Amino acid sequence: MRDVTSELFDAVLFDNDGTLIDSREAVVRSWLAWAGDHGVPAESLVGFHGVPSSGIVASVAPHLDAVAATADIDRRELADVEGVVALPGAAEAVAAVGWRGAVVTSASRALLTVRLEAAGFTAPEVLVTADDITRGKPDPEPYLIGAQRLGADPTRCLVVEDAPAGLRAGRAAGAATVAVVTTSPREELEPLADLVVTDLSELSFTLEDTGVRVALR
Repeated sequence: MRDVTSELFDAVLFDNDGTLIDSREAVVRSWLAWAGDHGVPAESLVGFHGVPSSGIVASVAPHLDAVAATADIDRRELADVEGVVALPGAAEAVAAVGWRGAVVTSASRALLTVRLEAAGFTAPEVLVTADDITRGKPDPEPYLIGAQRLGADPTRCLVVEDAPAGLRAGRAAGAATVAVVTTSPREELEPLADLVVTDLSELSFTLEDTGVRVALR
């Protein structure tokens, strides 16, 4: 375990859904409607939070045309942003880390954009989305790309996540990990995170000349 409050980080890599914004209601509505229309049992969708849509479709509906089925769920999610809001402390955290921050999400760039706008969020310049990767979380590729785009050593990055898949991706990339308890039980997150907090309002981020420091409020 790493003491994230004693390290100086080159960069902070934030997941989006469940970490920066609350999109749970919209996600559930879209996926349940998609599953119902395609004859996919709703219970088969459990446990995929943080995994790209294409990966979920391939796992729960291998009988469907993967491209068409993924495009269908993407259209549904793009059309539903009702109730999407910023989570406590999220906007302040992203603003505090400045140019040393990035958003790394399993969603498409279009979906990330509409959800951030719905939540009234100002996004950082560096965004890594499903459009930029070949292997989604829990593979480390998304976070490795995020670190690379910021010119940072992945082992000197902090990954902030809410899902086990994302935390595994961060760990595999060599980064330190912080988990927020918004979508998964604390007991599922603790083995994968160096620090677990309720949400980002419990942390303060300070941008210094040579990196970012994190402290508990």
